[in-house]
Amino acid sequence: MNYIDGCIIPVKHANKDAYFAMASKMKDLFLKYGALRVVETWQDNVPHGKVTDLYRAVAATEDEGLVFSWIEWPNKEVRDIGFEKVFADEGMQMNGDSQPFDGKRMIFGSFNIMIDGS
Repeated sequence: MNYIDGCIIPVKHANKDAYFAMASKMKDLFLKYGALRVVETWQDNVPHGKVTDLYRAVAATEDEGLVFSWIEWPNKEVRDIGFEKVFADEGMQMNGDSQPFDGKRMIFGSFNIMIDGS
C-alpha cells in the first residue's frame, strides 16, 4: 500500500506566491525520484480552536496562512530512496534565507495508509 509524507507549514501571506513557486520546483524533484503525487494546498476553512488548532501547532502569526501538503509514494522503500535523492539533488540546494517560510515551525510526519476510500 502507498506511503504518505505530510506537513503543515505557516507561510506569511506576503510570501504565498514565492512559496508556491518553490513548491512547484520541489514537486518536480519528488516526482522525478519516485513520488506518485504531490499536493500543496492553501488554507480555506481552518477554524481557530478553544484548546488547540492547526495555527497553534505551528505557532502561526496573524500575518501567516497555512499550507497543508502531502506526498504520496508507492511504498516506504521508494520514499526513503527518493528522499535521499531529492535532498542530494543540486536543484534542492538553497540556503535558509531563500526559503519563503520558517522551517523550524513546520510540522511533518510519515504515515502508513490504513484505509483508502478510492
